[in-house]
Amino acid sequence: MGLHRDDLPAEVMALLRQGCVIPAQPLALTADRQFDARRQKALTRYYIDAGVGGLAVGVHTTQFEIRDVGLYEPVLSLAMQSAREWTDRPLVMIAGVVGRTEQAVREARIAVDHGYHAGLLSLAAFKGASQEEIIEHCRRVADEIPLVGFYLQPAVGGVSLDATFWREFCEIENVVAIKAAPFNRYRTIDVLRGLVEARAEDRITLYTGNDDHIVLDLALPFSIPRDGTSVDVRFRGGLLGHWSVWTRGAVELHQRIRAAVEAGAIPNDILALDARVTDCNAAFFDVANDFHGCIAGCHEVLRRQGLLEGIWCLNPNETLSPGQSEAIDRVYQVHADLADDEFVKANLDRWLS
Repeated sequence: MGLHRDDLPAEVMALLRQGCVIPAQPLALTADRQFDARRQKALTRYYIDAGVGGLAVGVHTTQFEIRDVGLYEPVLSLAMQSAREWTDRPLVMIAGVVGRTEQAVREARIAVDHGYHAGLLSLAAFKGASQEEIIEHCRRVADEIPLVGFYLQPAVGGVSLDATFWREFCEIENVVAIKAAPFNRYRTIDVLRGLVEARAEDRITLYTGNDDHIVLDLALPFSIPRDGTSVDVRFRGGLLGHWSVWTRGAVELHQRIRAAVEAGAIPNDILALDARVTDCNAAFFDVANDFHGCIAGCHEVLRRQGLLEGIWCLNPNETLSPGQSEAIDRVYQVHADLADDEFVKANLDRWLS
């Protein structure tokens, strides 16, 4: 048996349960597409100083291709080392775990060896498989590491999974959280139904990955029927590629929403932010071109701020789409108050040192 949820530090579990901002870390490359360790370290420092509660490393935003060029373990190792050197406050450290069972188990063991607390389990390799086969895979990986379930939207490689799947997934004891990111309200409710039907709402924490509804996911309760009554469940935090940019603003937004939820009243000005944040995401994630430039778009924001040298991806075909730079120009102009450029400017030299 590998790492179990009961083995995790109490302060890490408390942070995960209360909900926090967890950015999906991008990959810093040089112009010749080699790993840029200095700027990778600077990204970790930026996120920590922005106030995040954790980091997700080796995930979609980090580029799945890191596995093809031998960078999976170096990237995980550097992020953990950089975080430990930069702060002594608790952080929820989550590693992306992908592939068929043999590969996923191997990656889970690497993550545990480097001190990661959970694995964000991508199921994209199981397209066409039965849900029974996928559940068996999840159980096997859960023997190695606490799991964060991941409903990845089908547009970027995800698998459609119904409420029955999510009920069975939530019955796995070593599941600690679910990132719901189908970008689809119907499918999001399937996740919540599965959670409630498994009676796991007090054991598994919901994190939004729905970049099209970040604010509303965090602000509103979801009422799910069970046994003739209703169970209210909430998204407590977000694990988002979108939050890899303008991260200081994301932390402030999350704090604002949480304070309003605790006060029992969500002001209209917070609810109105949902459309504005989604408008920013449309540019960053290249919605106009079916998300082709979603990673490059995040890189472009970080490049403009000086955190990245360029927008290079391991796959040369992953770059900005026609018109995407202009779309980012527009949201920079109309949503400038959501950006954190001044925060980055004041600290950039220190992070790059």
